Amino acid sequence: MPNASDTHGTPPTTATAGPGGERRRRGGTSPRARVTLGGALRLAAFLAAAALILSFPDMAPNPYVLSAGVVVASYACTATAWNFMGGFTGYISLGHAAFFGLGAYGTGLLIRDLSWSPFAAWLGAGVIVFLITIPVGIAALRVRGASFVIVSIAFVLILLLVSQAWKDFTGGSNGLVVPRPFPDLLRPEHHRRFFYLFVALLAAMLLVWWAIDRSRFGAGLKAVREDEDKAQALGVPTRNYKLVAYLVSAFFTGLSGGLYALWFGDLDPIFQFSILLGAYMVLMALLGGVRHLYGPLLGALIVGSALEYFKLEFGDTQLHLVATAVLLGVVVLFTPDGIIPAARDLVRRFGPQDSSIREMTAAELLERNMTAGDGAKEEDR
Repeated sequence: MPNASDTHGTPPTTATAGPGGERRRRGGTSPRARVTLGGALRLAAFLAAAALILSFPDMAPNPYVLSAGVVVASYACTATAWNFMGGFTGYISLGHAAFFGLGAYGTGLLIRDLSWSPFAAWLGAGVIVFLITIPVGIAALRVRGASFVIVSIAFVLILLLVSQAWKDFTGGSNGLVVPRPFPDLLRPEHHRRFFYLFVALLAAMLLVWWAIDRSRFGAGLKAVREDEDKAQALGVPTRNYKLVAYLVSAFFTGLSGGLYALWFGDLDPIFQFSILLGAYMVLMALLGGVRHLYGPLLGALIVGSALEYFKLEFGDTQLHLVATAVLLGVVVLFTPDGIIPAARDLVRRFGPQDSSIREMTAAELLERNMTAGDGAKEEDR
């Protein structure tokens, strides 16, 4: 008797009855085994990547490369923080530099004016950013699409003007000097310590993102991203969900800005409240994949390294802006979902395909037919 698997040209599998009548299939890998193998490979890749990141300060050939690694780590934090809003809800904000700048200036002002310890000021600035974002978020999230983008840009421009005009408080265009938390350390050791601090902050963000992604709250945010009107019609409190995501995103962005202030020491309002910085966050998240946990991290690694290379090779020219624009165009045209989803689809296309027809042995087919025949006799009675 031919097997069902003969319809697509694969060799039949055999079933043998062992003790207790259990069947055992040969000639294939069970779906559970494939899932277990995939999980083991992902865990091994995660551990290898974590070990590589943690060993970067020891592998850096000179202090400049180490400082560039700190910059890339800060970019990874800001892109991941942005992704709490942009990735989950689909709302594109170009004004997240406002929260970055508030966190940086808030940290410096708390240290200078209130004599707080550096890391207490860092956490305090994050809380201040969180509180300021509540009324801002309530107002900004009343609009969608391009209107939301314009509102986000307007907010960061307002803060830029305020920081430049309020000279007695923020230092104006001269900027603000933030005391360093480790004044006795040499520059290379200073970079090393802050690299690990940025990595720790990034790990905390990834853990929170992972938890939200698997929660009911995360499912509601994804429903907003796919179709906000339909989600609201189905009972999802879309306004509250969006506001919470916005607050979480702003809080982590503020922490990233505050940690940058403690590391770099000198704050320039043109950089801290730059729309270009917000555009970098969007580009990094889109390049890696906004729907993937590690998408912004991968994007930050690529874009951040490229920016540092262009600045090193071409100095203060605007060539890095041209390269950024070209990269953004390539992402939008060829990998709109990001590198990670594109690579995963490519592997699925050329990898082993799951059969759409379940393979069945002759003994299993005979048993099924006998069971169906007994059921029909019972109905006739």
